[in-house]
Amino acid sequence: MKRVFIANFGRENYEWPNCLRRSTVATMNAEKTHRFWAAGDREGFIETTLKYEKTARCMVPTPGVASRWFNLMSIIAQTSGDIWIHREKNDLWWTESLPDAPAFELGEDSSSKPSKPIYVCHKPCKPWAKVNLIGSRLEWSALHPKAWDFLSTEATFQQLSPDYAEYALALVHGNDLNPWHERREWREKTAVRKAGLVTSFSNLKVAAYRMARTAWGTTQHSNGQEELRWSKNKDFSFPNEEELQLYIEELYHMQEGLCALTGIPMQLDRAQDDDEQLCSLDRIDSDGHYAPGNLLIVCRFANRWKSHSNNANFMRLINLIKSNANL
Repeated sequence: MKRVFIANFGRENYEWPNCLRRSTVATMNAEKTHRFWAAGDREGFIETTLKYEKTARCMVPTPGVASRWFNLMSIIAQTSGDIWIHREKNDLWWTESLPDAPAFELGEDSSSKPSKPIYVCHKPCKPWAKVNLIGSRLEWSALHPKAWDFLSTEATFQQLSPDYAEYALALVHGNDLNPWHERREWREKTAVRKAGLVTSFSNLKVAAYRMARTAWGTTQHSNGQEELRWSKNKDFSFPNEEELQLYIEELYHMQEGLCALTGIPMQLDRAQDDDEQLCSLDRIDSDGHYAPGNLLIVCRFANRWKSHSNNANFMRLINLIKSNANL
């Protein structure tokens, strides 16, 4: 089965008009890091990213995030025969990547303040289409409410799971979608929509609110109380919950929606089909505070497994599991 990716093209999708015009998919590297990617030097890429790159909220990427950015360029440059889907307002566009060589062009990231030099990789694909293969218009508002959960992404791009990929392929081919629409969880999603229970807040904002609320509640519970047992001091080092929410949203974007501990795609509130993959806020130093630089977003199960463990040791154990997964 073909791989299916849901994609955005640059911050605020500034490169989308060029992708549409040129029939390409695209991603970017900072000028300072691109030569390391071109040389296949992951360590050099990560080191340079940590030294020079920051997010819009001046957050320094983690080594795991920098490694993910290295992978993004590799996926775009090498894609061939994959289906790519992009939402633009009420239109759902799709294309298939071609085996042609990618083009790397030095340009400016106009969405950055101030603008900065970047290398843009444009990988040729078939002309973008907003109709399926039998000529029906693909409109966002006409999609099943459950499909809204996975046919758009807050990340740069996200590969769909096999089941969702099969649905997306059926959608663009104009095939019967009832095998999915008749499932219980899909019917429940429709019922919620009809009941008018959908809010204007994105799933990410809902998840960020929950995590910030939980962090605030945890600090209030652990501080200023006399307990017979020892309890860690969990200070809240943000001005307020709203600032933490914004920080969490930026952190999610920086992590490309992937668990910082396992690399598994996380799921957002109202869109989850597995509660164990829900986003959960984790302190890198379990004895430290809820403070900038000490937070990552992880899958709920990973946070529970880690508990109060040392972050480095937990990562060692995760890598041990990964290295022996095929034994």
